[in-house]
Amino acid sequence: MTVLLREAIGDRLRHTRTTQHRTLREVSRAARVSLGYLSEVERGRKEASSELLAAICEALELPLADLLHTVASDMSAVDAVTRDKTGVDAEARGVEGGRLLPGLVGDQLSDIRLQPVLTTRLSSSIAPPHGEVVVAA
Repeated sequence: MTVLLREAIGDRLRHTRTTQHRTLREVSRAARVSLGYLSEVERGRKEASSELLAAICEALELPLADLLHTVASDMSAVDAVTRDKTGVDAEARGVEGGRLLPGLVGDQLSDIRLQPVLTTRLSSSIAPPHGEVVVAA
């Protein structure tokens, strides 16, 4: 029931590329990666090396650290959804194989399987109330 790291990375890379309205061909040329291999990485079929991820991120003008941070947040959010304290089976809630099903997410977001969980993750502001100071010890 867990999302594989390569699938979460692929989802985020594809989301970034499509948000920029760029084609696989454009990004593969800029990253000097074959179009087929980039497609496999985006679909979560291939485990990309750190050098390859760095090249793809550079082509997308996406800092590698930002990609990894976002992927870690995505995976944490999906893990939280799959951990049900009420005893309801994960498939019955719309989670299959660690991924959110289009029926749960909605057809408009079917390409971005992880994003909807993130939009409801924080229920309150993380900023301190006005006039208060937060001190880290």
